[in-house]
Amino acid sequence: MSEQDWSAKAKENADFHAAALARAQERQAKVGGELLSAFVGKARAAGIPAHELTARPYRGNGRYRTGIQGWYLLPDRSLGVDEQGRFFILSCPPSLLARVRGVTLTPSPATLRVGERDGESMDLSDVLAKRLGAGAQHP
Repeated sequence: MSEQDWSAKAKENADFHAAALARAQERQAKVGGELLSAFVGKARAAGIPAHELTARPYRGNGRYRTGIQGWYLLPDRSLGVDEQGRFFILSCPPSLLARVRGVTLTPSPATLRVGERDGESMDLSDVLAKRLGAGAQHP
């Protein structure tokens, strides 16, 4: 096998795996979005009020206003869902100006496992069930 053939085969394999990963991530985001939409409906039906979500800086203390109305999913307020069922990671770069003006966050694709990077992962469905079980008393 020539070097050109090997290089073309390697590129073909890499493209195949990248496409498979993209399809898996799309499926995961779709299922996660459906779970979040169902959560929003259940939270409203249960009378759990939405609040303005705040974001924490990557380092340092304090919270920044986001203008997003929704529910915190974890007690540490690191993840949230808005009233439209969009998933948010509630962290941002530190900024003195953001303390005054607030921050604009972009929704993230919903993942079916939460906290994998922290080593304390849970299924999104379990996180949502716990959050609904906590009711309005959730931090």
